[in-house]
Amino acid sequence: MPRGYRRLFRVREYECDLHGHVNNANYLRYMQQAASEASADVGYSPARYRELGTLWLIRETGIEYLRPIHPQQTVEVTTWVADVRRVISRRMYVLRVEGEMVAQAYTDWVYVDRATQLPLRIPPEMAMAFMPEGGGGKAVDRKPIEAPDPPAQPVRIVHHVEWGDLDQAGHVNNAVYLNLLEESGVRAGEAAGWGMQVLAAHGLAIIARSHRIQYLQPAVHGDDLSLTTWLSEVRRVSALRHYRVRRVSDDAGIVRAQTRVACLDRETMALRPMPAELLQAFAPQTA
Repeated sequence: MPRGYRRLFRVREYECDLHGHVNNANYLRYMQQAASEASADVGYSPARYRELGTLWLIRETGIEYLRPIHPQQTVEVTTWVADVRRVISRRMYVLRVEGEMVAQAYTDWVYVDRATQLPLRIPPEMAMAFMPEGGGGKAVDRKPIEAPDPPAQPVRIVHHVEWGDLDQAGHVNNAVYLNLLEESGVRAGEAAGWGMQVLAAHGLAIIARSHRIQYLQPAVHGDDLSLTTWLSEVRRVSALRHYRVRRVSDDAGIVRAQTRVACLDRETMALRPMPAELLQAFAPQTA
């Protein structure tokens, strides 16, 4: 069996959103912290990576939210490495509260040279530390995120990368992108005439049920990022929201992502059909 690691997090009030639930991006922060500690637990701490002149960069993250997490609850994050290939490795995560699974996730990490940011072969001794049984695990079928072409009226916003967006590698932190995707979704609602206040007046909430994000290349301080978002697969209570993030200066692709969103009753948080007028308002943003 792969070597597992368990970490407990006490939920703080400031980690929660206006619904009183842990914000989606903070799940990723729990995962990142648990991954760093799990690596240190097998002998590869941040200091060790600095000595080696290497680091891990996230290539893709997928997460499914099964139930909300509330303030003062304790979240147990269990993580393990499930797949090691030449330069890439998949780490799995299960999040539980009081023994009940609240989310499950994975992250693909690429091993790179710290100076050049180019991929390096994962050393056999490092792979063995993470997966003592050897063999590298069952190969993961990694596929690019595909999306229909955007409609004539997608929503676009621009974000200027600030100092507070950066991680220790000097790149926009992965969890920050999730905040930006959420913000673009809110702006899309406003553009359709269904902003947060209008949703609340109708007793509705639009909640993310899952995310899949592929990081194509890093963005750094001072970059302007253009976020484009649109919908597809609109159903009775759910839809698929697509995102493309590009750097304004050279039009380079930075992030591809998609989110499965669901319509819920604001009070009970039970699934609720989307009103016909909401569907009509979002039609111009739908592929």
